[in-house]
Amino acid sequence: MDASALRAEFAVLEDRAYLNAGTCGPLPHASVRATLDMLDRGASLGRAKEYVETLLELRDRQRAAYAGVLGADVGDVALTTCTSDGVVRVLAGLELGPGDEVLTAPDEHPGLLGPLTTLRDRRGVDLRAVPFADLADAVGPKTKLVACSHVSWITGSVRPTGLASLDIPVLLDGAQGVGAVGFDVGSLGCAFYAGSGQKWMCGPIGSGMLWVAPEWQSRLAPVGATYVNLENAADGLAAEMHPDARRYDSPGVGPETVAGAVAAHDVLAAFGWESVYERATSLAGLLAARLQDAGRTVAARGETTLVSFEDDDPEATRDRLAEVGITIRNLPGTSYVRASVGAWNDETDLERLLDAL
Repeated sequence: MDASALRAEFAVLEDRAYLNAGTCGPLPHASVRATLDMLDRGASLGRAKEYVETLLELRDRQRAAYAGVLGADVGDVALTTCTSDGVVRVLAGLELGPGDEVLTAPDEHPGLLGPLTTLRDRRGVDLRAVPFADLADAVGPKTKLVACSHVSWITGSVRPTGLASLDIPVLLDGAQGVGAVGFDVGSLGCAFYAGSGQKWMCGPIGSGMLWVAPEWQSRLAPVGATYVNLENAADGLAAEMHPDARRYDSPGVGPETVAGAVAAHDVLAAFGWESVYERATSLAGLLAARLQDAGRTVAARGETTLVSFEDDDPEATRDRLAEVGITIRNLPGTSYVRASVGAWNDETDLERLLDAL
């Protein structure tokens, strides 16, 4: 990989050590241009037939792009607005109620825990939380669903491998997985995988994906059939939903957002996804080792792109580093600050962080 060429695609890296893709990835020049181009076309040509046709074409490209990153068939991928959007669509579409248990971990992201508590409050399901590493062994006779991260947003550890052999459905929050680490979604043993487009895919906010295993597409009820979910909306009350994962698509995502998401994907894909994954995880591993050598306590992690380490005052450290051009984040409710390391970073970014600490 030509790492310097990839780095040059991101304006924020010209003067900042940007280590926050776990929140939002850096926007590449191409994504900004594609978004502005769509806005300009809509303003000058109006938003009519051509505008809508362009949106439909871009959605096809976005779906194919995301399917490629997931290692999935295009027909099994829905387009959403974020990870939590996909999570909500799964939880709302499952027939869960009183007496059913959903198993999760206590330190999952609010984007997963929030929808789970809503499910509990509205449908009377039982929620049980156990440590992330113990999830597979904690499944009991009442457990109807396991919902957890593919990659923990707190530590960067990877989902327990035992989840792949369960005979109940697993919903994975892939916000810190898709675009960050290489995998084939079918090999994870999950029924549903919700992911973000704005984090490691470097797209705009408002882009995301939901993979639904083929055997679950006849069992997961759509939240509601809107225009994009119908095969032929002109059929009115006789209109039928798409037979594949398009029935779970989120409505109302404009071509500007989709164009930016496709362009961001294409920038990374041009450098080769395997190279992107290898460089990012290697740099993250290097940072973790250097922090430990410096006496820092680093959270137990997997071969991922997140590096969390203990700090006496995480919020103050975050703000102090921001003042000198280093972007990381603190993790609320913990003693950690977290660096998110992407293939667009280089050793100078790591050195700036280490020196500033």
